[in-house]
Amino acid sequence: MLQGILTPVLLIGGIGLLFGIVLGIAAKKFAVPVDEKVEAIRECLPGANCGGCGFAGCDAMAKSIASGESAVNGCPVCNSEQVEAISKVMGIEAATGEKQVAVVRCKGNHENAKAKFEYAGIQTCKDANLVGGGPKMCAYGCLGLGTCAAACQFGAIHMEEGLPVIDKEKCVGCGACQRECPRQVIHVLPISTSYHVNCVSKDKGKAVKDNCKVGCMGCGLCARQCENGAITVANNFATIDPEKCTSCGKCAAKCPTKAISNLLEEVMKEKLDMPTIPKKPNTPNVADVPAKSTASM
Repeated sequence: MLQGILTPVLLIGGIGLLFGIVLGIAAKKFAVPVDEKVEAIRECLPGANCGGCGFAGCDAMAKSIASGESAVNGCPVCNSEQVEAISKVMGIEAATGEKQVAVVRCKGNHENAKAKFEYAGIQTCKDANLVGGGPKMCAYGCLGLGTCAAACQFGAIHMEEGLPVIDKEKCVGCGACQRECPRQVIHVLPISTSYHVNCVSKDKGKAVKDNCKVGCMGCGLCARQCENGAITVANNFATIDPEKCTSCGKCAAKCPTKAISNLLEEVMKEKLDMPTIPKKPNTPNVADVPAKSTASM
């Protein structure tokens, strides 16, 4: 009886061993050579697989850089040290790229924008947008349900009063939030961009004014103030060309709804937290100190 059990066990084991040897030989014979550059570059990439580079993930990006199809700074998430490391792998000089940040082109929070109904469905912007065109009177503004915040892998977005607030320090410009926004309210811009319009509404002036306190009415006052032709008004809203803008600020000063803001100022407000220095007690102001008399006694 024991012999009857051992025979099939040994037979099956022998077949398994034979197949193992055959597969091992085949694996070596048909092995695809691995590019050491690809592996080295992949180690330098952050591994976020966010898709901000335009590829499916970091593996595909590493292959593209190694083949020379993409620049060494093609990953928007990489910092300068990572770009330098990739450049060393490729044997070229490190390339520098300007930091990109996401910008919310809408100021229609709970106070500024009117609602047409209370939405109680699935709490994503994409689903809310399918129900009667969204709960806001403005058909173009931010829906405020935080789909962009959920898409951000870097914790750079939080919600305040129904609008996303982007931490420019944490934002890496990967564009995941922009891709998830059903209304394309979020755009990724170079951090050096100065003035930009915080509205994408295509409604005419009266409708914008009725729906939102801070929307662009397409009145063209900003364009008439610009001496460099940096502002164009089309589809009832203004856009600013950052290449032509000289940051004079005349457009923002003239905008009746204050729909134009300065990205650089926003960044500096986040970076600089400068508390006022309190005056020492019992220290008189300079104007209160009487001047010493020069007359001789």
